[in-house]
Amino acid sequence: MNNFLIPANTKRGQLIFSIFRPVDLIIFAIGLTMTLILLAFFQTTTAGLLILTLLPAAIAAFLVLPIPNYHNMLIIITEMINFISNNQRYIWRGWCIDYGRRKKTK
Repeated sequence: MNNFLIPANTKRGQLIFSIFRPVDLIIFAIGLTMTLILLAFFQTTTAGLLILTLLPAAIAAFLVLPIPNYHNMLIIITEMINFISNNQRYIWRGWCIDYGRRKKTK
């Protein structure tokens, strides 16, 4: 019993904390670093300036946010861009089309 060839969690074993790819953590670290630099250089006296300084971390967190059926928001955005920018035309021809070549019957 239970002699499976591939375990069910093989993809999760390749991820960091079973959620993140290395590029996801790099994106998140860059966003946090930019936010910390902005917080160090600007005095956030108003709410608008505080929102602007926290924006890089918020965008990075949104991009690496794990969601079901996809890996994260970054994957969905790249899939949408690939779908929209792909100029490839798919023609469905079905399994029973004969392309106009009819067999002659006697």
